Amino acid sequence: MTTTDDALPRWDVTDVHESFDARTFLDAMDRANADVARLEALFDERNIRATDPRPVTPEDGAAADAVVTAFNDYLTHADVTEAYIASFTTTDTFNERAEGLEAEFGMTAARTRPLTARLAAWVASLGVDELAAVSPAVAEHHGPLAKLADRAEHQMSEVEEGLYAELVATGSTAWGQLQGVVTSQLTATVALPDGPQDLPITAIRGLASHADAAVRRAAYEAEMDAWPKVAAACAAAMNGVKGEANVVNRRRGWASPLDASLFANSVSRPTFDAMQAAVVDSLPAFRGWLRAKARLHGHEGGLPWYDLFAPLPFAPAEVTWDDGLEIVRHAFGSYGGSLAGMVDRAVDGRWIDAGPRPGKQGGAFCMPFVDDRSLVFLNWSGSVDSAQTTAHELGHAYHNTQLAHRTPLQRALPMALAETASIFCETLVVEEGLQRLQGKDRLALLDVDLQGSAQVVVDIHSRFLFETEVFTRRQRRTLGVSELNDLMRQAQQDAYGDGIDQATAHPYMWVLKPHYYGAHFYNWPYTYGLLFGLGLFAQYRQDPDRFRAHYDDVLSRAGIDSAEALAAVFGFDVTDRAFWDASIDVIRSRMTAYDELAAAL
Repeated sequence: MTTTDDALPRWDVTDVHESFDARTFLDAMDRANADVARLEALFDERNIRATDPRPVTPEDGAAADAVVTAFNDYLTHADVTEAYIASFTTTDTFNERAEGLEAEFGMTAARTRPLTARLAAWVASLGVDELAAVSPAVAEHHGPLAKLADRAEHQMSEVEEGLYAELVATGSTAWGQLQGVVTSQLTATVALPDGPQDLPITAIRGLASHADAAVRRAAYEAEMDAWPKVAAACAAAMNGVKGEANVVNRRRGWASPLDASLFANSVSRPTFDAMQAAVVDSLPAFRGWLRAKARLHGHEGGLPWYDLFAPLPFAPAEVTWDDGLEIVRHAFGSYGGSLAGMVDRAVDGRWIDAGPRPGKQGGAFCMPFVDDRSLVFLNWSGSVDSAQTTAHELGHAYHNTQLAHRTPLQRALPMALAETASIFCETLVVEEGLQRLQGKDRLALLDVDLQGSAQVVVDIHSRFLFETEVFTRRQRRTLGVSELNDLMRQAQQDAYGDGIDQATAHPYMWVLKPHYYGAHFYNWPYTYGLLFGLGLFAQYRQDPDRFRAHYDDVLSRAGIDSAEALAAVFGFDVTDRAFWDASIDVIRSRMTAYDELAAAL
């Protein structure tokens, strides 16, 4: 049984700094402070702030060149320092020194927020096109600066933006850290068939994909006993984050938190509405598949929550780490190019922290580190789903290799577009397996794939419904644990319907998902990424050579262009619902194949 495993790889960042006491790290922290101070002085010297519209001068071009260059220089070094600290805070929340350093660095980084607001207002005042004519740096960064100029319409005054930048470290940022610490340090006793065992909550959640139904149910029951212990603290954090977001969004002139989220993700409202309409209409099909999965596990009606991630009874009991890597390696090799070597490069370079353990945060992510190197964070549970998650995160790492030649201002990705390569790589793993497998093995892989799709379409929709209601109610008052639980139950009812046994729904999902503890809607971009990735994969299958000719460049431009512009490179109109229906039809076809194989058992 995979729970915690010290033999699984951990990342190694000692080549960057030996420790927090190393001279190189202390110098990096000092440099971050000095660079911000120089930026502040440069902005004051060049008077980079809102101004009355006027003709642009060569002096403005020189000022723009200096400011853009200095900002990129600061970010080049600061981003590495921030990631180095995060490599400790995410894997060991008991490390109080790392937590303190993260807060210290955050206060330094927060000083750049009002500078960004000032740059946005200045560029908007003078015009991006006009500045680009006299500034090579602006011309090179036209896309990001045009978006900044648009952002200027939704900014508070310079004084207010400066005050908010100082307060956010003790506001929403601190609340988010609280949620991460209390949930990652939570442990519980699981009544396993071979005796009770105390486990960290991340390991307990990993048991949701265990082959033994008794283990899965015991893990679910342990969760239901454990989450109430931290729910009150997380409710306070939720209220703090969403309350702050409501105030700031209102003062910045956003009609709704969703509008702010769409802008941050470079996705238009027509695109979002088209995607959502397709999602809502697909829910009955997903519910039907969930009931079909329930029958294979011997249940009548909806699928119990504790079997959402259950492997089929005839699926492999456990996938070893090495076997999981081989699955991903083989799929990436089928695509070729530099993606083919991504697995070995990440393993040999010790980019990966794989196993769950006490104090390690839950979930999975990938963050850029040095040059084109990334840090890949996993909670390996020994399942096929874990292998697909590994492919997903290594897809992010591949995306980072394509962004490495861009400047920091050019590679600041909106989340919806950041999911492009990760979903594509995950789909490579699925499709490679579907072409190779038959009968029960094929059915088992379809099961894992469809449970992932159900999470990204159905569960994400429940999260969207939940978060929408939380934002609305938080405008009037704070919400308690019971109310948040009730909202989660209702969201799961509306999204999952009779696809799950509602008596076993998970009312504490809001406690454990860090996605809620940010200012904007964090969840819907995953749905965008999945469905856009499926559309990309369909085109790859039709004409692999043509696809490869554009793909890497499109990845490198994800921080420069809008979602609509990037889609247009491949001939997609993402404002048209037909695009989203076509992507969901890929999932529907897999459901049909699932039903046919299940009927033949």
